[in-house]
Amino acid sequence: MTDTPSAHASHSAHNPSHSESPLRLLEPARLVPLLEIHNVEDAVPLARAFVDAGLRTIEIALRTRGAPNAIREIRARAPEAMPGAGNVMTPLDLHLARECGAMFALSPGGTDALLDEAAAMDDFPFVPGIATASELMKTISKGFHVVKFFPGATMGGPATLRAFSSAFPHARFMPTGGVAEEDLDDWLAQPNVVAVGGAWLAPREDIARRDWDAIRRRAESAVARHAAIRAG
Repeated sequence: MTDTPSAHASHSAHNPSHSESPLRLLEPARLVPLLEIHNVEDAVPLARAFVDAGLRTIEIALRTRGAPNAIREIRARAPEAMPGAGNVMTPLDLHLARECGAMFALSPGGTDALLDEAAAMDDFPFVPGIATASELMKTISKGFHVVKFFPGATMGGPATLRAFSSAFPHARFMPTGGVAEEDLDDWLAQPNVVAVGGAWLAPREDIARRDWDAIRRRAESAVARHAAIRAG
């Protein structure tokens, strides 16, 4: 395909997995736990803790050796959960994510090779990462309108997304990277934010202690806080 604006517009319009599918996964969730799982045996109780708290959509970083099998275990033994594969860096990572059963994939950035491969995989939702307007323009030109904003806190926070809203009215964002619990209200108040990703929902210390109850209670508190904000 020739890289022209009209070609990209046509490609995007006929490729719902690039926008509608990520929205269907992320928009109902609003809060997405970002997980680093080293021990595969932790995967299922961790996923169940979040499901019990009302958070079904989770992101599991592919930067640990056990991550692919953790996703497989969750799909097999915690079917209510909807695990995505995060930290996808290469086309090989993208294929690994789909092979191990991830329901979607996310990246902190987006090389040409990765974006082109993801565009060719029409049946597998992918959320590339951006930090600047130029990077966002590039992902949109490839047909991706739902993106990670990473690292969100150090790249200007919610104010940057407010600025993006006028230039990129159809773009939707999932901020991650330095997102803290105390900033959650401000992030979720942005109309162009579909969900917020947070590692604070599952601190490494709690995972190491296998304190699933503490993780569930923290997630329940975050869900209740968000519900109260929406209720006004």
